[in-house]
Amino acid sequence: MSLAGKIALVTGSGTGIGKGIALELAKRGVKIGINYNSADSDADARDTMQRIKEIGGESLIVKADVTNRSEIDHMVQELSACFGGIDILVNNAALQLNYTLFQHDEDTYDREMNVNLKGYWQCMQAVIPFMKARQRGRIINICSVHGTRPTDFDTVYSMTKGGVKMLVRESAIELAKYGITVNSIEPGAIKVRRLDEPEKEEDRRHLIRKFPLGRTGRPHDIGHLICYIASDEAEFLSGASIRMDGASMLL
Repeated sequence: MSLAGKIALVTGSGTGIGKGIALELAKRGVKIGINYNSADSDADARDTMQRIKEIGGESLIVKADVTNRSEIDHMVQELSACFGGIDILVNNAALQLNYTLFQHDEDTYDREMNVNLKGYWQCMQAVIPFMKARQRGRIINICSVHGTRPTDFDTVYSMTKGGVKMLVRESAIELAKYGITVNSIEPGAIKVRRLDEPEKEEDRRHLIRKFPLGRTGRPHDIGHLICYIASDEAEFLSGASIRMDGASMLL
């Protein structure tokens, strides 16, 4: 896939899905902006940078709170100044509090909305001028199966992910004339810790009942799909929401 030399900003790429995405893009020659926010995540961001270095890639750590527009603008300017532009935005940084309807209050509602929806919108606004200048770009928003299938453990989180789907659809129409595509991926359950831990047989039987492929997802699974969507080969794919859950939502 044609990705060598591209420049990508991956929000929330110190850990979890974001780290997996950053590493898969770097393997294909993409220069990575590693974003994180929490002071506790500095070591994680540096670990992502080190892993990229070990595979011969280039990266830059850019700290920013995606709810703060001035920090976002500074992050984007810093990344562009270092590598010469931005070709790919992966909006991944998100907050999931797992609060029920009445456990949420105005503060927790605002926190999830500001990170998961406003944050995506603000990062898109910040990078689009760079993409317009090149008359091409890839924006990929990490959504969730919970934007499609209701759950009983976080109403507001599901609301934000439903909003992300419409953000993708509307902006795909508006940005098409600039050669910018906008898509989303809807992961199901993703195992982000203890990846090398072997699964017990009883755990595997339980997994098969919930996940037809016999396992939950891994960060690199999402990374592989990101690499395709970000490539030139996917230039006609826009406004799409691709579910990636090992068919678990079909059960």
